Amino acid sequence: MTTIFDSLTLKTNTTIKNRFVKAAMSETLGDSKYQPTEQTISLYQAWANGGTGLLITGNVMVDRNARGEFGNIVVDHNQNYDLLKKWAQAGTTNDTKIFLQLNHPGKQSPKTITKQPVAPSAVPMTGSNSFAFNSPRALSHAEIKQIIAKFVDAAVIAQQTGFSGVEIHAAHGYLLNQFLSPHDNQRSDEYGGSLENRMRVITEIYQGIREKVGRNFPIALKINSSDFRPDGFSEEDSLKVIQKMDQLGIDLIEISGGNYENPKMQGIGKGAFFIDYAQKVKQTIKTPIIVTGGFNTANGMESAIQNNETDFIGLARPLVMVPDLPNQLKWGNFTSVKLNHLTTGSKKLDKKVGSLIGLSFYQQQMSRIAEGKKVQPTTNAWGALLFSLRHQGISALMPQRNKE
Repeated sequence: MTTIFDSLTLKTNTTIKNRFVKAAMSETLGDSKYQPTEQTISLYQAWANGGTGLLITGNVMVDRNARGEFGNIVVDHNQNYDLLKKWAQAGTTNDTKIFLQLNHPGKQSPKTITKQPVAPSAVPMTGSNSFAFNSPRALSHAEIKQIIAKFVDAAVIAQQTGFSGVEIHAAHGYLLNQFLSPHDNQRSDEYGGSLENRMRVITEIYQGIREKVGRNFPIALKINSSDFRPDGFSEEDSLKVIQKMDQLGIDLIEISGGNYENPKMQGIGKGAFFIDYAQKVKQTIKTPIIVTGGFNTANGMESAIQNNETDFIGLARPLVMVPDLPNQLKWGNFTSVKLNHLTTGSKKLDKKVGSLIGLSFYQQQMSRIAEGKKVQPTTNAWGALLFSLRHQGISALMPQRNKE
């Protein structure tokens, strides 16, 4: 029986020492030049020392003119390679592997950052947070090719500076997810229309990277199980994209978009859908998968691996609250992590800034870990909000992600 501490070797002969993966988060620790800072490096050092097998960096952008939020790091030819090398070195201590996540926000770039964002088509954002984003303009064919080249260049830089691999981010409403969605992508050229056309930008990014980095450098893909909207990216489409990427030779697929342990927490049955979906994926591809979402207990993590429901356990917020969670589980000191619900004390205000509260709190705690301090569990949201205001100014109060 496979255990959570068994290693797994990818197609590229890269061995991940155990089944724990630190999933990407909005760490927002980049400086004003979009470079990694000493805090970034210290944070990843802490996670590497904590026993996690694979660390996936948070939301690294491939274009400094298209960023998703304050504090994003950008990887391009203007980046400081020495700082990238230090980051990679920190993330590969203790026999850990570190993948650089590559992303472009598309229209999901707040108006505080981008006056006119770009997207597959000029379809404005919808949902309760749409006021925070300017309407996008449609990308030209030449611009799509330039963006593909930026992803490829960033992957080559990742390889040159010592990262263990890269992850292409095609989930969470960002640009590549926008291409996949029939709602967002209304193009009539070879990048729109059929699913084959809508996924073309991803296959071209993958093939472009593979051609430059060779067969021994892992490339992962992060993808939604579904957009959970009638005219969006469906479960059926997601499965077809995953199967296509499996055939092309992708090394690892991270599935995001549900709650694995507690279906009731998701409302409308998303959690149960997510578990069933992960099992469908496992049955139809050879590529190992990471399931990210809702793992809070040792039993839940261990049983998902033992039952072959996933190959890796993707953890985000639990690894902020317990940075050495894998070590603690190995030593028998971990049973579960409690993720507190934060409140300002006003239901009305909570409703307005709810998503910001969560982001701010975990960014605050990651900053503490980077400074060698202990995390501070709390239910009081005001400390986290003040932390964001100090670091980002008034723009901190604007949503950074869409909310359908």
